Amino acid sequence: MYKFKYFTEEDLEKVIAFMKENSFATIAGMGEQYPVATHVPLEIKIADQPHNKLQTPDSYRDHKLYFTGHIMKNSDHHKAFLKNENVLVIFNGPHCHISASWYTTPNVGSTWNYITVHAKGKIHFGDEEQTKKIVEELTNKYEKPDSEAAFNKLSNEYVDRMVKAITAFTIEVESLDNVFKLSQNYDEETRQSIIEHLRKNGSDDEKAIAEEMQQRIDIPKLSK
Repeated sequence: MYKFKYFTEEDLEKVIAFMKENSFATIAGMGEQYPVATHVPLEIKIADQPHNKLQTPDSYRDHKLYFTGHIMKNSDHHKAFLKNENVLVIFNGPHCHISASWYTTPNVGSTWNYITVHAKGKIHFGDEEQTKKIVEELTNKYEKPDSEAAFNKLSNEYVDRMVKAITAFTIEVESLDNVFKLSQNYDEETRQSIIEHLRKNGSDDEKAIAEEMQQRIDIPKLSK
């Protein structure tokens, strides 16, 4: 990753909240000739008791973090993950262009602000009962109980046929890293100028980045 300490979010709760908000993730692994990847919604879970020790940052240690989801059987990525259980999971969030013309000291290069989290771990596949349970959890997360698409409204015949074509998985995370690149390497006046321009431009990503930047200016003031 593009790594500088001042672009790293040390608060695990904020990182997990980001992953939950941006849970449609990319899972990448190694195929026969090229890397393979798939894009799926994930459930992000933390065990009540510590198990594995997540690698850096230090504040992430002593937590057991894992993801659950499901994919189609016999796809290129399924076959690759069966041969090599080591995967990289990427969570992407808001991102936008930052013009150097907004800086208090211009005549330098423009840049791009963004938030992303990388999780490395091992993927394990479940049986049909586990697949049914994970599909039920994910369906009920997005469908209201009275929806015609709620899990309990699906016929047993349909569910049984579906779980034969897909497979549930669990990824136990071994290392977690992130980049919250929000112009932390610039002075407060420059950051406020960037925030004002982003809010004025008004796209969803620009407003989201502006809000994240503003939070990181306001928090130190509140702690004084």
